[in-house]
Amino acid sequence: MADFNRPADSGSFLEEPKKMPDMINVLTILTFIGSGVGVIFSLWGFVKAKSNYDTATTIDVEKLPAFARNMMGSDYVEKARIAYENRVPLLLMGLIACAVCIYGAMQMRQLKKNGFYIYAIGEIVIPLLTTFLFLGSSSIASFWGMFGMLFYVLFIVLYATQLKYLK
Repeated sequence: MADFNRPADSGSFLEEPKKMPDMINVLTILTFIGSGVGVIFSLWGFVKAKSNYDTATTIDVEKLPAFARNMMGSDYVEKARIAYENRVPLLLMGLIACAVCIYGAMQMRQLKKNGFYIYAIGEIVIPLLTTFLFLGSSSIASFWGMFGMLFYVLFIVLYATQLKYLK
């Protein structure tokens, strides 16, 4: 006969539920905000691609200060043209990368370790592949490419310090 007085999972009701560590809470909230900004920038890049290309073709680079020329790179017009021609795949891949990061962060909020790996794919693998396939490797080596990668790597390192709390 069944023992109705004993809980199905004896002892589990005495254990406190695992609390999400504060660092994971903060990082995931920042990831949600950053992914939202990423969605906005992806949409903005899609909408402004033609305008950016037109501006790139009309700007007199020689009149710019040296630091501005260095930030733009030598093939600024070509990069703008390629970005304009590939605006649809860039938009789709940007939205997919943001969605993957959000999903990974949601998994980590549930203290699941696979969320970290999903997040890393959305933060590093998808953007790198997208850049190599549609813009060329010189875009990653640019000032803005390196600046973006700095944040990606920083967040991955910060999340990696929290792996001990994930199962």
